[in-house]
Amino acid sequence: MRTALQLTNKGYRAKPLTRKYIRKKSGKLRPLSIPTVFDRAMQTLHSLVLGPIESAPGDKTSFGFKPYRSTKDAYAYLHLCLSKKVSPEWIVEGDIKACFDEISHNWILDNIPMDKRILKEFLKAGYIENYHLFPTEKGTPQGGPISPIIGNMSLNGLENALAMRFYSRSDGTIDKSHQNRHKVNYVRFADDLVVTADSPETALEIIDVIQAFLDPRGLKLSEEKTLVTNISEGFNFLGWNFRKYKGKLLPKPSKDSQKEVLKKIRDVLHKAKAWDQDRLIQTLNPIIRGWAQYHNHAVSSAIFNKLDEIVYNMLISWAKRRHSNKGFTWITTKYWHKSGKRKYVFCTELQTLERFSNARIVKQRLASLNKNPFIDKEYFEQWKFIEYHRKKCITSPNFVLN
Repeated sequence: MRTALQLTNKGYRAKPLTRKYIRKKSGKLRPLSIPTVFDRAMQTLHSLVLGPIESAPGDKTSFGFKPYRSTKDAYAYLHLCLSKKVSPEWIVEGDIKACFDEISHNWILDNIPMDKRILKEFLKAGYIENYHLFPTEKGTPQGGPISPIIGNMSLNGLENALAMRFYSRSDGTIDKSHQNRHKVNYVRFADDLVVTADSPETALEIIDVIQAFLDPRGLKLSEEKTLVTNISEGFNFLGWNFRKYKGKLLPKPSKDSQKEVLKKIRDVLHKAKAWDQDRLIQTLNPIIRGWAQYHNHAVSSAIFNKLDEIVYNMLISWAKRRHSNKGFTWITTKYWHKSGKRKYVFCTELQTLERFSNARIVKQRLASLNKNPFIDKEYFEQWKFIEYHRKKCITSPNFVLN
């Protein structure tokens, strides 16, 4: 309590951050700078105020780090933009190079509406690595509570920049509904962004607009990872592959996402040679259930069945390693039993292994983009309640969202 009462701006000095590294999907290392508990509490207090400020004028199609918004909302909006016959066929996959590590401190100090001295303390605290203190001259440290909000505020305005270029009338006013001749639609989650276009020429022009927007912030698009793709070839976004097959949009879990979940399961099985079946099931169920629920709104049924078959073969191999002198029939009789109408279920008397295909495919619906998560809380609470019961196939109460 004494420490909590010291959380004031008066005399505040931020301590250096601890530098840690986590491995990215590409194999490279992502640097994390972790503040002390006291500094995290101080940043959290300021983030509680900055969050609503960021959300009010922020991009409506930015879905990251906001209450009641998620990756599934970004999926639903992108699905709306691409699913029709007249939808745009060209995609700009934007990748900002080291976004959080490269944001200009001068731009942050000039544009983030908070106490400049405290903000400077957050940005200039430095970090400790191998018992050496290093200064921080740019970027906002990944690992701090306030960094996602600063990142969002740095990228807010890109939607308006695209609108000024592609939706504006001759008098300078923006009319997206009637003037979007180039079929430009923008969606962002954190620093991952996608923009649609009607032609490769428009796509290249969009890249120029984005880079011109990023230049004052000290950011750059990655030349290697910023791509212009046709929807018939498909592109990956937030773990899904969006692609049209014979003119029909069929978003599916991406191959990288499938490989990642199988690697997690394989790593568990390699460690579990001496585990009993109950412990193995208890460890695998959250992995399988979580991944299936993340993808249960996409076109995932065939992939779920394929993954179930792969996991079955992996479990057979696990059981054979445990009982190398036993035959296939003995192994399946010991570990696979009848459960309900199913004959071969990997289970014990206490637990049953989840299957990817147990997840029901439920269409994801998009909440209104004109509602503010910090102001229209009642709307989002009702929306959340209705969506929960819709997905659980329970009749919702008879009330309508305002």
